[in-house]
Amino acid sequence: MGLTVRLAAVALALAGSGCATRNYVKEQIDPLADRIGRLESRVKELDERLDVLEKRPVVTIEDLETLKDRVNAIGAQAQEALGTSQAAGARAEGAAQRAEAAAGRAETAADRAARAFELEQKK
Repeated sequence: MGLTVRLAAVALALAGSGCATRNYVKEQIDPLADRIGRLESRVKELDERLDVLEKRPVVTIEDLETLKDRVNAIGAQAQEALGTSQAAGARAEGAAQRAEAAAGRAETAADRAARAFELEQKK
C-alpha cells in the first residue's frame, strides 16, 4: 500500500504544479494502481501459503536415517520370524508324517489282531 500512497502523492504534486491535468494523471495512475492491487493480492496469497508451509513438521536427514534403521531392524526381525516359522513348519510336517506312519502301523496291527482273533474263534 505504501507504493500506492507514493503514486498518489506524485499525482497530486503534478496536478498541483499545473504540469498535467487531473484526468491525465488519473489515466496514468489507474493502471498502476490496479497492477499494484493485483501484486498485493498475490503477495498476501504467497504469505498465507508460506505460513502453512512453515507449520509443517520438518523432516531432517537424521530423522530419515533413524527411520531407515528402524525399518531395517524390523525387516531383520521379520526374516528371523520367517526362518523360525519355516523351521516349525518343517518340524510339524515331519511330526505329521511320523504320525501318519504310526497310524498305518497301528492299522496293520489291528488287522492282524482281528485275523488272529477270527482264527482263534474258528478253532
